[in-house]
Order: sequence, then C-alpha cells, then structure tokens
Amino acid sequence: MAEVGEEEEDYMGDLSQFVSPETSNSSSKKVSSSTASVSNSSNKKSRSQNRHEQKKLKRERDQIEEDQQTLERLGSAIPQSNIGFKLLKQMGYTPGSALGKQGSGRAEPVGLDIRRGRAGIGKEDPKVEKLRIEKENAEMKRRKEEELMAEFGSRQKELWKGRRITVNFRKAEAVLAQLENRDVVEVEKKDENDGEKEEEEEEEEITEEDLLDILMKLRNEFHYCLFCGCQYESAEALLSNCPGINEDDH
Repeated sequence: MAEVGEEEEDYMGDLSQFVSPETSNSSSKKVSSSTASVSNSSNKKSRSQNRHEQKKLKRERDQIEEDQQTLERLGSAIPQSNIGFKLLKQMGYTPGSALGKQGSGRAEPVGLDIRRGRAGIGKEDPKVEKLRIEKENAEMKRRKEEELMAEFGSRQKELWKGRRITVNFRKAEAVLAQLENRDVVEVEKKDENDGEKEEEEEEEEITEEDLLDILMKLRNEFHYCLFCGCQYESAEALLSNCPGINEDDH
C-alpha cells in the first residue's frame, strides 16, 4: 500500500509529463504575439499623431507665408499697365490724388485685415487678441518697473541729500565754534539705542535752510567758506575767489 501511495503522489506531482511541448510553445507564442500587437498599435497611434501635428504646423506656416506675401503685394502700387489704372486715368485721375469730384474721396485704398479665425466681423482674432494682451501686459510691467525705479532713485537721492545736509551742518557748526573760540556742546548718551534715536531726531530737525543760515553766517562774519576750506582776508576776496555758496558750486 505504501508503494501504491508513493506512486500516486509521483503521478499527481509531475504534471509536466502530461503537457505536450507543442502546447506550451503555442501559449508562449500567443502571449508574445499579443504584446507585439499592443506595441505595434501604440506605435501606429503615436506615428499618426506626429503626422497630424506636422501637417498642422506646415499648414500654419503656409498660411503665415501666404499672408506675408499678400501684405507685400498690397504694399506696392498698381502698375500703370493695369487696365483699371488706365480707365481711372482716362476719367481724369492723377496718381496720388483722391477719388471723386474735386478730390473729395479717399486718397488711399481701404486697408485689408487678414483673418484666419472663424469669428465674425468686429470680433478680434483670438491669436491677435492674445498677442495684443501679452504686449499690453509687458508694456504695463515695464512702465511699472520704470516708475518703481524712478521712485526708488528719488528716495535714495533725498536720503543722500539729507545726510549731506546733516554732515555739512555739523562741520559748519564745528568751524563756527572754533572761530568764535567756544566749545561744541556734546550731549552725553545713556546707551547706544537712545543715542541712535536722538541722532535720528536731530537729523530730522536739520533742514537745508538751517545749513544755509550757518553758511551765510560764516561768510558774512568770518569770510569763511566751508567748501573752499579756508578763511579769506576780506569779503571782496571771498566773492572773487569762491565759486558759490552751495556744495554743488564747488
């Protein structure tokens, strides 16, 4: 009985001996043929799409070239050998003049607008509209950038001007104190933060008029020019040798 059971187990376990090699080969061939057909169909589909895109691009290029040629032909005047030109000339038309009685008509022909879209008259072509909107947006962006740069430059110029006024005022104040034989009063600062705040407040209080007043005082009382960096012997020497009151004059 044990031997019979072993034979049955061997019989059920080895199923490959009942499958013919032709059947296994045919099944593998079917699988490979199905995959090959799927790949061929996908390749055909991609090739057809590429051909369709190429035809579309070629058609658009041809239309653009045709439009350019049409506009170039319209830019040139009708030759005098044209039958229509001859008829107009026989009726009294002269080149460059307007049509109609006493030249009351149009001097130039009606312009031509080439439209490739299917939109009605009065509706702008979608491509032209898109290009126009992009151009307008780019122009607006450029103008905005120019305005921002101009505003930034003016702010920087005003800031630099305010700093120069403060620096020149401090110098003039120190020179005036030296000429008057007095010491410049320095305010003691508790800490750095308070010092920065006080300095900012002082800078805000100094104006161009304050600087002009102290410069005129130096010139009138001591014949001294801050930007020349010297004291003249007299007012006449100051006026004849100094180019001006302001820093820009020097």
